[in-house]
Amino acid sequence: MVSWKGIYFLLALFLGSFFGSIFMLSPFLPLMVISPAWYRRVTDCVVATWLTLPVALLEMVFGAKVVVTGDGFVPGERSVIIMNHRTRMDWMFLWNCLLRYSYLRLEKICLKSSLKSIPGFGWAMQVAAFVFIQRRWEDDKSHFEKMLDYFCDIREPLQLLIFPEGTDLTANTKARSNEFAERNGLRKYEYVLHPRTTGFTFVVERLREGNNLDAIHDITVAYPQNIPQTEKHLLNGNFPKEIHFHVQRYPIETVPTAKEELQLWCQKRWEEKEERLRQFYEGAKCFDATGRSAVPPCKSELRVLLVKCISLLYWTGFTLGTFVLLGTCSWARWYFVAMIVFFVGQQKVFGGLELIELACHRCFKRQQQIHEAKVKST
Repeated sequence: MVSWKGIYFLLALFLGSFFGSIFMLSPFLPLMVISPAWYRRVTDCVVATWLTLPVALLEMVFGAKVVVTGDGFVPGERSVIIMNHRTRMDWMFLWNCLLRYSYLRLEKICLKSSLKSIPGFGWAMQVAAFVFIQRRWEDDKSHFEKMLDYFCDIREPLQLLIFPEGTDLTANTKARSNEFAERNGLRKYEYVLHPRTTGFTFVVERLREGNNLDAIHDITVAYPQNIPQTEKHLLNGNFPKEIHFHVQRYPIETVPTAKEELQLWCQKRWEEKEERLRQFYEGAKCFDATGRSAVPPCKSELRVLLVKCISLLYWTGFTLGTFVLLGTCSWARWYFVAMIVFFVGQQKVFGGLELIELACHRCFKRQQQIHEAKVKST
């Protein structure tokens, strides 16, 4: 049954992303043409303010408890994050961890391309330059290459979240994973799916070549009490009571360089996840008896609480203020309609703002090369 809590949560996130895309992000779109690197830095900071909202709602309004154990993060470190995909909302719940141990503005997510067409959420993801994939490697390889090279070119530090399993754990996906295991003589898993290593190895190799990778963070996520599998569960008010993250940090110098060895390395991490999750769910339902990370968070709980309070107050006020603005100012309504037309139209014509950003960067880089060539010739 649909609950008021679920309606409030999803409506707050939708209105924040919808109005935020139009009134907070779109004014910076012209900067994309002037300097893609500055556009990326500015919009990343703006998007990060919204990412604090689901964290605040989950913890302060709905009482979710977050437990982080293991190695933690080095603040600002450039990394690839690999995580088991237990539910369809794992990527959002991870923000609760990153708010404490890293910088939310650094995170990018690999996610299916159909999400970019969602009004509000999808528009903000496009502005944030998330990596949208078709889940067909022959189509995704070129896009991965362009996006990763772009981040390396502008020297933009990032923490790229990848789900090597490709999809969340359900009865159907586990059955397909078991069929794959039977065909290839592999062990059947109960708590994870067999990972697909092609995309993972490509991303690591490309970022390595661009000197834009410091470490790989292997995160295991678990839900000891209730597991909200889909958005419908959240709509029904089934919020996670506890979210446990176990973080293992591997400096890039310790990770294999050969492709075959890197694939085996990833598969080994999933073998470890299976055992770790087995002990979690069949045991005390915690990754570490101390319940604390080996590395303290870069933000104190008091600072995290302050950020969450400010986020709730700001986004509530911003949403209400936007309704007042639209109701009282005709120019705001015209701007509102014009930007909706723009966001919908640019995706149909160009395929998404992140693709326009790549094109602007190529033009900007070409102009720089022409200018440098002229300077040398004189």
